[in-house]
Amino acid sequence: MTIKSYFSVLFLSLVLVFTSCKEEKKVIKQTEVTFTKEGELTIFKKDSTLVNFDIEIAETEYETQTGLMYRNSMKPTRGMLFIFNNMQPRSFYMKNTKIALDLIFIDDKNKIVSFQKNAKPYNEASLSSKVPAKYVFEINTGLVDEKQISIGDSISFQTL
Repeated sequence: MTIKSYFSVLFLSLVLVFTSCKEEKKVIKQTEVTFTKEGELTIFKKDSTLVNFDIEIAETEYETQTGLMYRNSMKPTRGMLFIFNNMQPRSFYMKNTKIALDLIFIDDKNKIVSFQKNAKPYNEASLSSKVPAKYVFEINTGLVDEKQISIGDSISFQTL
């Protein structure tokens, strides 16, 4: 065997080894997370106007950690209510959250105590309640202003 043919065989062998051992890339398709109505929430404004929402409830650690992540959209009549066991300052972020949100912080007497309006998608900066809260209600951005929701308004909710 000549040196030229030896290198040709060696080259072809190496090409076969590296191309045949290639593993196909696995494509993981994420299924879309959809809304599941678990209750209803009403905001009672000081002037007696009612604002009603269908809600999903986040009360387990997993539900609280994921919240509205990976959602492509949310109807303006829907929101997510986070329920905690105690009153304390709350802090949220928008990691993996595709939609802009208004966050409404609510105390243990069901009174709105603070807001974080227009939380930007994917922003990992801390969004703090600034005062203790027991509940956090997330709705589409702009709805706090559109519905003229104010600090001091109260809420009630019921689960299905």
